Amino acid sequence: MVLRQFIQKHVKWILPIFLFIFLLFFAWRRSVIMPVFLHCQETEIIKNKSLDVRKPTDKKEAELVILVWVYPFGDKFPLDICETAYGITGCKLTADRQLYNVADGVVIHHYDIMYNKNSLPQTPRPHYQRWVWFNLEPPLIIQNLHFLDNLFNLTMTFRQDSDVYIPYGRIEAVKEPQNITIPPKSKLVAWVVSKWYPGTPRIKYYEELKKYISVDIYGKEHLKLSRTDFYNTISRYKFYLAFENSIYKDYITEKIWSNAFGTWSVPVVLGTSRKNYERFIPGDAFIHVDDFPSAKELADFLLELDKDDERYRKYFNWRHRHKVTLNGGWASSYCKACRVLKQQTEYQVIPSVEKWFLGNSSF
Repeated sequence: MVLRQFIQKHVKWILPIFLFIFLLFFAWRRSVIMPVFLHCQETEIIKNKSLDVRKPTDKKEAELVILVWVYPFGDKFPLDICETAYGITGCKLTADRQLYNVADGVVIHHYDIMYNKNSLPQTPRPHYQRWVWFNLEPPLIIQNLHFLDNLFNLTMTFRQDSDVYIPYGRIEAVKEPQNITIPPKSKLVAWVVSKWYPGTPRIKYYEELKKYISVDIYGKEHLKLSRTDFYNTISRYKFYLAFENSIYKDYITEKIWSNAFGTWSVPVVLGTSRKNYERFIPGDAFIHVDDFPSAKELADFLLELDKDDERYRKYFNWRHRHKVTLNGGWASSYCKACRVLKQQTEYQVIPSVEKWFLGNSSF
């Protein structure tokens, strides 16, 4: 009875107080509870990847997350330069394996996993994720390709028919003809060898060639040569033996791109066929061992060129209208992989990388 009289007497004050308390409670609930709920909801969406909400307010192109499964040969490189260095947008490179479940692509460098199948990702692959097989080595070097059956979606190699083509170098036309200056030459033939594989074609050929012409060899167990002295030393030679350790389709490495062209020495190549070389390099920019019936006849030809400056200079004529561009490094390769993944949306799987790499190598 007393409570009823109190309410009737003060009703005009009680209702506003209750309304004020209710509004305070509603405001508190909206500012504290709802953000937590929304955060949990967004986290779950990202985990399931049913929607791309990594940047829910960003209306620009969708960003792909590319996981660097292992740094090639342990060589770390910047992960944030796809756009600034190469103009490739919408790519986020990461080496954080905790992001495996949200990565759009995983690039796996074969050399670093080839001895242990368990070094591949062992957790189930998200349905949207694609794996890229990355390899710049020839069959002589790599092993255990059978590890890869039915696992990879794209290839990234030096072969032009790869999904992601990563050449060691390339020749590009220039807009205006260039004046060139050939460094002074005082020596004849040089060869820099990092790995000596007895019995390989290049070693056999050298053993025959040295009978007829002097070759200065630099590298392990031979003449010492530091990186800082490389250009000044090799540029003094007229010819450089750009001998590959493997004869394989499109396998044209730094031996010609940087070692020979970079020092302005005329490359003498041993590797894939002249026809294959000429798909990427002007035919008058190099000398191929296959152009001669024997090593003796090659030696005789080099000795003739040594005495004929006019004929020798013709091997540099291509430089008036072309330039050499080297591979941009590890970061460039991974950024290119991201660009291809953005463009190539159709699903594919490679049943046997081994069959593709070893069985489709005509040149």
